[in-house]
Amino acid sequence: MKSDYIWINGELVSYKDANVHILSPTLHYGLGVFEGIRCYDTVKGPAIFRLKDHVKRLIDSVHILGILDFPYTHAELCGAIHETIRANRFSSCYIRPLVYMADGPLGLNLDTSQTAVSIATWEWGTFLGEEALDKGAKAIVSSFTRLHPNVTMTKAKITGNYVNSVLAKTIAVRSGFDEAIMLDTEGYVAECTGENLFLVRNGKIYTPPRAAILEGITRDSVIKLAKDLGFEVIEEQITRDQLYMADEVFVCGTAAEVVALREIDYRSIGLGNMGPVTKKLQQSFFETAQGTGPRSDEWLEHVSYAEASIGI
Repeated sequence: MKSDYIWINGELVSYKDANVHILSPTLHYGLGVFEGIRCYDTVKGPAIFRLKDHVKRLIDSVHILGILDFPYTHAELCGAIHETIRANRFSSCYIRPLVYMADGPLGLNLDTSQTAVSIATWEWGTFLGEEALDKGAKAIVSSFTRLHPNVTMTKAKITGNYVNSVLAKTIAVRSGFDEAIMLDTEGYVAECTGENLFLVRNGKIYTPPRAAILEGITRDSVIKLAKDLGFEVIEEQITRDQLYMADEVFVCGTAAEVVALREIDYRSIGLGNMGPVTKKLQQSFFETAQGTGPRSDEWLEHVSYAEASIGI
């Protein structure tokens, strides 16, 4: 379901009027950064999951990309996200802040472009589908290599970086899979096209180190929740065949949330369904996001509709 309003440069505009010029440098060169955030329907009303952490990463991405004059503070962006959710009267939604180049000559110099910011919200179910959320998804190891940190900035959510993800994901889906697993330039497991990856073996949880991956906020949440539940979490290099031997493999991300991988490269993982460790973590994640977990007060920021005012 699309929204009624999108926030652009400090103003709420109607969905149909939220446009970018065809000569935007972002459209031509991928010069922009974005975030993915979720707002959940809780017993106390709509609440945004780890909003401050997501907005901090957005500002970090702006800094990493090299934008020198960014016009908004952390507090202003958080307030704008609240405003956009209220304007659209959502009880739960996906939130997409985007920093883009609204205008400027089509040269290869970031400093000649004018920076703009938009915030869109919409209702979006689980990224890999409801069946995958319950039974697990199927993945294939991609022939495309994950981006090298000296080719682009892997810690920033730069729009152009996701061409790599789209190429890998599209081939995976056309081949009958739900997701693609990306290897780094040394041949070790990095992450999926839009999610971080974990495996479980002999009761311990393993995940690739941070050097070649996006440092996911959901990833960080899962690691903290796993430790809360008494699991040991180890960050180390993982090979493709270690995935095949795992008792469980699961992925996580803002859009995907927490989803098991039941099959990789035509090989069943474990018993071919969601394993007990993944199930515990998925349950703990949703309890937290929906306001009933022990970390809910720490990680949720509630949206107050009492403050709603739409000046359009």
